[in-house]
Amino acid sequence: MLKADSFIDSCMVSGSRNRPNESHLLDRLHAKRLPLWWSFQRLMNPQLFRFLSVVRLGGFLFLLSSLALLGSCSKKKDGQSAGSTGDYVTGTPLPERQEGTSFFGGNVDRNQFQPIYFDFDSQTIRTSENGKIQQIASFLQQSRSQVIIAGFTDERGTAEYNRGLGERRAQSVREALIASGADGQSIQTVSFGAEMPADPASNEEAWAKNRRAEVGVVK
Repeated sequence: MLKADSFIDSCMVSGSRNRPNESHLLDRLHAKRLPLWWSFQRLMNPQLFRFLSVVRLGGFLFLLSSLALLGSCSKKKDGQSAGSTGDYVTGTPLPERQEGTSFFGGNVDRNQFQPIYFDFDSQTIRTSENGKIQQIASFLQQSRSQVIIAGFTDERGTAEYNRGLGERRAQSVREALIASGADGQSIQTVSFGAEMPADPASNEEAWAKNRRAEVGVVK
């Protein structure tokens, strides 16, 4: 019996030694929860919150400015059809506009060259118009005159679309002149769209006359 009691006592002592103490368990749980609690307390700090808010706002403003810069660069690079108000046309720099110069101004001769005509909704120069291009290019090669290419359309289409189409037609003539040996620095472009029609009638014959590019020589 003594041996049995001793064995039982020894087991109880051994079990009590190996069983984790409740206070130890609480300490361990508290130690694990402490970092999370500390992080929460830091986030709840008003000064830290304001600092993080400023950082977040600064990052957002930086992102907006970066997107705006990329958009403006892309627009200038890909949309270089600026005409009379911009700096580039299909990659070829435009010269500075002479002060006081207007296509319909008194110092511009608009009758020296015949208009260049286009097909409906097209900016491609017809083969039949190449002779006019060569005549204008030869004139520019032999003189230091400045010319203004004005693009026009017929009345069909929206005002915005026609203004863009007129600009593309003026650009096509300008690029054709440059390809024929003319100096691009002497050629400006402008678009009037459906404004200033050569024939105010509303029929096929009139529309064919209005789909044109005119050349004005600055005196």
